[in-house]
Amino acid sequence: MAHPPRITVVGSANVDLVARCRRLPRPGETITDARLERVPGGKGANQAVAAARLGATVRFVGRIGRDDLVLRSLAREGVDTSAIVRDEGETGMAVILVDDEGENVIVVVPGANRRLRPEDVRVGEADAVICQLEIPDEAIAAAAAGARYFCLNAAPARGRLPFAPDLLVVNRYEYEAIGPYRGLVALTLGAEGALLLENGHEVARARPPQVKVVDGTAAGDAFCAALLVGLLEGRERAAALERACAAGALAASRPGAQPSLPTAAEVDALLAQR
Repeated sequence: MAHPPRITVVGSANVDLVARCRRLPRPGETITDARLERVPGGKGANQAVAAARLGATVRFVGRIGRDDLVLRSLAREGVDTSAIVRDEGETGMAVILVDDEGENVIVVVPGANRRLRPEDVRVGEADAVICQLEIPDEAIAAAAAGARYFCLNAAPARGRLPFAPDLLVVNRYEYEAIGPYRGLVALTLGAEGALLLENGHEVARARPPQVKVVDGTAAGDAFCAALLVGLLEGRERAAALERACAAGALAASRPGAQPSLPTAAEVDALLAQR
């Protein structure tokens, strides 16, 4: 490709309220002495930032409310924010609990994300479009219709898909919920790495570098963006998958969602240590 990959991300933007605690509470239990952070997040905005840090030219399409935290974060990374729609309601929000081992539980309040409409979606000149399932199906369908190459990160899972992406990115639970898919599938397996499946057959496998997990919140977003960027750059599938696993591992080794996302140079440096 003569130019950096051009990616439009159509998806969610959230303000993340992250409480860090020694361990996650059990049902009905109260835990004190947590530390609270307020950071930009949302799977769509995370993937936009991740793709930009990995060298892509990125446009973000989404709907936000009165809070400008995510807008400022995207702008700092050079993401084109001209297609963002302002909403009179609240920006989406996620409440995230993270324990000392990096395990987390997440509750998402969709807010403005739920009101993203098909007429809001302006893909522009893009080599590929990424969507997730934190926005309405109608907006995803509009994004897919305008895409040369359509990547769907089917998270959070909600059963069989009304879409046919060129690249489907899922974890094992999302894959089970969707059922067999005949196209190209990236199946993430946590510490075990990831597989690429085509028509149900394995075509590549990679394992992540060993890191100390601090917070896995945006690891899947880093993986998804890195895989698509690598494929658009013309890398072999196995090499693109290896870079995606490394990007996910780096994100998991750092706190926060967007603050944890690695650059291309950081991915290169980690892979050079193997």
